[in-house]
Amino acid sequence: MPNEQANPSVGNSVSDDKVFAVMSYLWVLCLIPLLMKRGNAFIQSHAKQGFLLFLFEVVIWVLMFIPPLYFIGVLVAFVFSIMGILNALQGKEWEMPVLGVYAKKLNF
Repeated sequence: MPNEQANPSVGNSVSDDKVFAVMSYLWVLCLIPLLMKRGNAFIQSHAKQGFLLFLFEVVIWVLMFIPPLYFIGVLVAFVFSIMGILNALQGKEWEMPVLGVYAKKLNF
């Protein structure tokens, strides 16, 4: 009986896409898929949103001297990150509220 092994490359592109899409929502790691996967529309849509979310988080960091704004900003950023990660893991393209509109306009 011949040795039949599953082809390890089959299905890897889909899981790789999901890994890069999830990475898009992990703070500065958004730059990796943004720069490395330019030809993949699924990854780029998540990476652009993740990049804008990263910029939003930097603004939040500056606002930490205003506790109510800082708390609300951190909460919003956390929720958007979790929602983005969950949609990326499901293989869905997701438009983030408010930032998603601007992400579509980004051209890198």
